[in-house]
Amino acid sequence: MPTMMKLCDHLEMEYVNKGSIIKIGERDRKCIFFLKSGSVKIMDSDNDVVKYVVKKGNIFGELSIYDKNRSSKEVALALEDVVICYIESDMMEDLMEQHKSLNNALLKIYGLRIRKLETRLQDLLYKDSKTRISEFIKAFIEEFGEIENDRVVAKNLLSHKDIANLTNTSRQTVNNVLSTMRKDNIIDYDSKSISYSKSDS
Repeated sequence: MPTMMKLCDHLEMEYVNKGSIIKIGERDRKCIFFLKSGSVKIMDSDNDVVKYVVKKGNIFGELSIYDKNRSSKEVALALEDVVICYIESDMMEDLMEQHKSLNNALLKIYGLRIRKLETRLQDLLYKDSKTRISEFIKAFIEEFGEIENDRVVAKNLLSHKDIANLTNTSRQTVNNVLSTMRKDNIIDYDSKSISYSKSDS
């Protein structure tokens, strides 16, 4: 996402504290958000169910480009202190017309997000809850983590309820699976981080 992140130098920038809500659809004008640092979770504002997690270098609120009449029911919650940049969707469209690489990057992000949703649906149909949870945990560590010695370590950003929402399971099942994975030395975690050994992956 280097093309998009370069834009941050020319956009409105905002610092958001951990735990704060970023209201996607309730600004004066529809905006696209670039996450310059930190992580946020995107939730349905009606029921607080987590839909997906966004890490630094990615965007959210991009649907306002494709559906002008859509009233977003999404909010973003800062999982840590974050820096966001934002641009009005109309201005973003103009830039996309001028820079094909920007247009392609946005379509790629949107396509990857759709693919993840398709995978979740397939998992729901063909995999049991324990498998869904364990595979989600490993994928989360891989995506959000960094290699430290022989381990992949990620910040422990999600609650058991969040993981339950994202895997269509119960919080109790998540707790049981995580406890079993730690007991079997598949993962290790505390309140700050969650990790697994590269040699076991």
